[in-house]
Amino acid sequence: MSRVPGWLLRHLITVEPYLGDSAYGPQYGPPAVAVPALVSAAVRQVRGADGREVVSSTTVIAAPGLDCPPGSRLTLPDGRTTTAITTSAHAAPGLPVPACVEVSCE
Repeated sequence: MSRVPGWLLRHLITVEPYLGDSAYGPQYGPPAVAVPALVSAAVRQVRGADGREVVSSTTVIAAPGLDCPPGSRLTLPDGRTTTAITTSAHAAPGLPVPACVEVSCE
């Protein structure tokens, strides 16, 4: 299975994985700094983890293995901070399609 080519991942993002809620609000893991990704600012409708339809304003494509569960905090190349709505791992063993992780953000 091939991976998404590194030369396509032109942006660098920071990901703070969502760990859960506490008495003081959401808890995040240590930030993964300088994660290569492809960031696309396109508005589209997605279905969240709870089944509701929500609007996503940014889509991030990264190499397989990205730790970014829904609710994670991402810092985009322009400095904007956003929250992951859904995370999808794409793989097509045996097909000439690269494996990647797609994150839809608020």
